[in-house]
Amino acid sequence: MVSLLDIIGPVMVGPSSSHTAGACRLGLLARCLVGGTPQSARIELHGSFARTGEGHGTDKAIAGGLMGFRPDDERLRVALDIMDREGLDFIFEKTTLGEDNDVHPNTVRITVTRDDRTAVMQGSSLGAGRVLVTQIDGYPVEVTGNLNTIVLVAEDVKGSVARIATLLADAALNIATLRLSRKQRGGDAFMVIELDEQPGEGVRDTIRALPWVRWAFRLDKVGAA
Repeated sequence: MVSLLDIIGPVMVGPSSSHTAGACRLGLLARCLVGGTPQSARIELHGSFARTGEGHGTDKAIAGGLMGFRPDDERLRVALDIMDREGLDFIFEKTTLGEDNDVHPNTVRITVTRDDRTAVMQGSSLGAGRVLVTQIDGYPVEVTGNLNTIVLVAEDVKGSVARIATLLADAALNIATLRLSRKQRGGDAFMVIELDEQPGEGVRDTIRALPWVRWAFRLDKVGAA
């Protein structure tokens, strides 16, 4: 069923929901992986993003998202000027991230660094402001930004999923989806947990304090809905 949002698009600054609203939301998600505005970022634009993104303001939208601006923030129009004024090192490049049949044309890979934390995120803008993150630090994921999300990397130990689920339940947080992936048995496991409610920083910090958790970050809801 086609929704009203699909027809008229989201409230936003800029000419294209795919090239501006969706691109901004991808920037917002990427900044969460380092806990705030990155000091530096490498932004690799693929397909239509690479061909027409500059004219449609994709570069401004992603930069604005990385700085915490929402899709309807008037500052998106001058995001690159603000970036320069703040001394942020955001580099834009055109690239090919795969075959057209395998990678959505509006796809970007963003490498962000803040202090001692670096993260790599790949995601696509699907239209009407909707996005899908498909990779984080090389792990395959499916993150839409429509729900509050916790992402974490932990040692692949028995009972880890149950321990985290119990911790979230104790905090009165309901799990909507939970996806777990690993590259090999006994290695690191990557967990994506979507929640109906917004977790507080204390929940994230409690998860981080678990001895087998390497890192954990909260992705705030940025969805088009």
